[in-house]
Order: sequence, then C-alpha cells, then structure tokens
Amino acid sequence: MGMDSLIGGTIWDEYSQKVTDLMNNPQNMGEITKEQAEEMGANLIVADFGAESCGDAVRLYWAVDPETDIIKEAKFKSFGCGTAIASSDTMVELCKGKTVDEAVKITNIDVEKAMRDTPDVPAVPPQKMHCSVMAYDVIKKAAAQYKGVDIDSFEEEIIVCECARVSLSTLKEVIRLNDLTTIEQITDYTKAGAFCKSCIKPGGHEAKDIYLVDLLAEYEKEKLARTAAPGANVSFAEMTVVQRLKAVEKVIDENIRQMLQMDGGDVEILDIKENGANFDIYIRYLGACSGCASSSTGTLFAMENILREKVDENIRILPI
Repeated sequence: MGMDSLIGGTIWDEYSQKVTDLMNNPQNMGEITKEQAEEMGANLIVADFGAESCGDAVRLYWAVDPETDIIKEAKFKSFGCGTAIASSDTMVELCKGKTVDEAVKITNIDVEKAMRDTPDVPAVPPQKMHCSVMAYDVIKKAAAQYKGVDIDSFEEEIIVCECARVSLSTLKEVIRLNDLTTIEQITDYTKAGAFCKSCIKPGGHEAKDIYLVDLLAEYEKEKLARTAAPGANVSFAEMTVVQRLKAVEKVIDENIRQMLQMDGGDVEILDIKENGANFDIYIRYLGACSGCASSSTGTLFAMENILREKVDENIRILPI
C-alpha cells in the first residue's frame, strides 16, 4: 500500500474512516478495455498522470458516450500510497454520469470533501493533500485528450496553492484589499498554505515558481514605494515647487480638464507662488475658454473649490 501503511501511532486518527476503507477496499480500481467501451457505445480514454514530488502515479479510464459526452463508466489504477488510492477512487466515483465538461469542474477540494466522515473535519492530514491534487490533474489530462486540446487550456490562471486551488490574482487581490502581512492571515482568508505548505516558501516537497512569502514581500515593497513617492503624506506647504505643480495638475486632470476640453477649451498652470498664508496659482485659459465669460466666474470658482478641497484650503486661482 506504500508509505501510508507504514505510518503508525495516532497518525491514523488524521484519516477519515472513508479514506481508510477505500485504501483497503477501493470500489473503482481496475481497467476498461477498448472492447468493453465499444460494447457500451463509448469511446475509450486512458490518461496517465504522475506527481514528481512523491513518485505517485494514477491511470484513469473513461468510457465516454460520443453523442452526449457523458462518462458512462470510469476506472483507475494507482501506483502509489494508500491516500492516492482513496483519492483516485473517490475522483472516479465523482466522474461517473457527468459530462466531460462537468468532470473538469471537479476540484481536488471536491475530492477531499467527498472523503470526509463529517463536513468540518478534513479527510487526510495536510501533508497528504497533494494526492487529491493528482486526482484533479488526471481529470484535466483525460478531458484534454478527449477534446483534442492542450491540458493548459483548462487552466485559466496561475495557481500558487495547488492544494486549495488558489490563483495568483486572487492572492494578490486579497492581500492588497485586506492589507495582509503574515502567512497566517493569508491562510485564514484563502486557505492557501493550510495543507501541504509547499506554497509558503522554498523547501517544501514541491518546488514552486511563486511562493506566498514572495507575494508578501512584493506587497511590502509596493507599500514602501507608495510611502516614498514624491508628495506622499506630505502637506502642500511642505512640497517643492515641482511637487506642488504635479499635485495641482493631477487634480485638474482628474476633475476639470475633461469638462473644459469638451467645450473646446483647456487650462494651463503657469506658476504657483506663496502669498502669506495663501498659495496663488496662476493659470491661463486656452481655446474656447479664453473668450468665455464664465471663465472668470463659474469655471474659476469651481476650479478653486475643487483644488481647495483636494489639495489645500488656502489655494487661490488667478487667471492671466
């Protein structure tokens, strides 16, 4: 039975009864021959997948109805540990009666949950979660073979945590939105890193291109960059002339310029000077704005109010 059968002591308490039963008495182990598939009016699909991290491998047999794409029968052979046998057997059971497209949607989490005795208690210890990932991967291999496409076409995103199937984009968004700073927080929010832990940092049973520690370091650099950016957390009075010009231009670009351009006009910032407690901003109207009566009244007051609200309350606008 492999490594699982050699584990002694209380480690067995971490396996559900369903898993231990399937280790010793799998219900779907075997093969489907071409002749058997033809008798069912089905196409035979045979897919192999091996996990380099542990040396386990599984072979999946599907008999697929070519008219409906329904998997009429499924079998497997597993070359590995008892957990791999139990996961493969459960995966095969979940495939039966589904279309190929439906089967591809079966995840390793679905496989693991189907092996639980109770909904809230994991079926296997964290270090064995990769076995259900292997079952998930062989489904994609079989589906790709049946459809005549590349296996990568079923994976739309980069997956960082294979055990929990958490993508790179999801992790980046969750870290940013919730200002996460620790691995424990990431796990609480996403379940990434909760199982085999290979995705946390280098040195696990499986090498990764991207680790959770990398994402935390990247986010920390982004925060430092924002803090160190010119004008960040600096009052208008403390800014240099260049920083003041950039701050004013940014607000005008975001709130004012588009409206002026829609009417054929524009505005140019000429200078910013300190005048006692005030900051006098000298501007020049361009295009249609230069001859518009409202440029000295409504437009001017609107621009001044927006800059006072978003930049500094002591700003005054002086057209030239």
